[in-house]
Amino acid sequence: MGDHGAPSARRRRHPAPVPPRIAVTTGTRAGEVRTIARHAGTVFAGQVAVMAFGVTDTLVAARYAPQALAALSVASAVFISVFVGLMGVLQAQLPVWAHLRGAARHEELGRSVRQSLYLSALTAAVGMLALLFPGPLLRATQVPPELQGPVRDYLAILAFALPPALLFRLYSTLNQSLGKPVLVTWIQVASLAVKVPLSIWFVFGGLGLPAQGLAGAAWATLTVNSLMVGVAVLLLRGAALYRPYDIWRRLEPPHVPTLRGFLRLGVPTGLAIMVEVTSFTLMALFIARLGTVAAASHQVAASLTGLLYMMPLSLGIAASARVSYWLGANEPARARQALRLGLQLALSLSLTSALALVLLQQPLARLFAGPNPPVVALAAALLPWVAAYHVFDSLQAVCVFVLRSFGIATASLVVYCLLLWGVGLGGGYLLAYQGLPGIAPLQSPRAFWGAGALALVLTALSFMALLWRASRATR
Repeated sequence: MGDHGAPSARRRRHPAPVPPRIAVTTGTRAGEVRTIARHAGTVFAGQVAVMAFGVTDTLVAARYAPQALAALSVASAVFISVFVGLMGVLQAQLPVWAHLRGAARHEELGRSVRQSLYLSALTAAVGMLALLFPGPLLRATQVPPELQGPVRDYLAILAFALPPALLFRLYSTLNQSLGKPVLVTWIQVASLAVKVPLSIWFVFGGLGLPAQGLAGAAWATLTVNSLMVGVAVLLLRGAALYRPYDIWRRLEPPHVPTLRGFLRLGVPTGLAIMVEVTSFTLMALFIARLGTVAAASHQVAASLTGLLYMMPLSLGIAASARVSYWLGANEPARARQALRLGLQLALSLSLTSALALVLLQQPLARLFAGPNPPVVALAAALLPWVAAYHVFDSLQAVCVFVLRSFGIATASLVVYCLLLWGVGLGGGYLLAYQGLPGIAPLQSPRAFWGAGALALVLTALSFMALLWRASRATR
């Protein structure tokens, strides 16, 4: 991967000597569990705060107007599809930087971080264009005309919230690669305390400000994202954590081998994440044609799924950081141990969460849907499907993060395209609108959730096979 990339599989089999490094956690299984759990728990707290941004908008929109909730379902699907794909290009540097840290190549790590700013600028420009001109996507997915106006207004504001969001994601990725995500978490939690009152104020109005409806939630997001980046810049300049890497130096000209290495891992990673997320978010666009009740109930299920996904996402980040660290430190046995522990934690936690979803489906539906009985009834019926979806989503999420530690990204993209788009989204569309031999069209969001769960079962099994082969190559 250029001058600052992860080593090839050949180099991992015949490792070169590395410089002396800082002492690390003891090699016991319990010590590794504590390290992964502590890292994942810290990331989880921050990710929940970020996810609560969306949950806040869902709760506020549901109480403003049913049409606002339906428009939010479509608009958030478009924004997330754009944001996470571009975010994935940046987040792909996590194993690269963790590997450099494990090898004690501190100066090289700092130089790599500075070069990644060029990548961040490119992704921000691409994302803003997509959000400012969403018309072709809205027409292609046949979003009802009465929803398209509010959706366009919401996305136009979020286009300017995207650059600070991507810059903060880069800062977050750096901290995760250093095994120190706590600063990021504190910023995210504090930002939630600003986001909630701002969303309520901007949406409903008050204190001389007229009600702005759904667009008010977007203005609140823009404000908060800008504040988060400002705090991150101040920390990069002054915090002791970053001094060994000498990050805050004059930006060098673009270094082509380094940028090429970023793109070699980042582009397939970003595309894979985009496929993964669009297989989920495009459900909202296809379900929107079933009407306001279906779209609103799906938004409830999607909000809960997104919130639950923060757990395997956090474990995947923590496990990937540890696996990459140990590979950089030439400790393949400990890298394999970190992989196994990450998967075990993901399975146990996801089963517990799935049980809670099944047992609490009615109270959860009422909490998220507000005073709307038809939406509550349909949302509650979706939650058992959400439970099954979540278990296998957790396993595949941890797997795909760790696959990047071994430099595997293109294979993940192929699996996602075939299974998540093909079996999940395509199968859901057939079940919902066209039917299958002997099965009439279901005309229900349940078709998409059932097909999505099946696709995730197959995806998790495929990724485990790839990980087994990759980990054997390090023996």
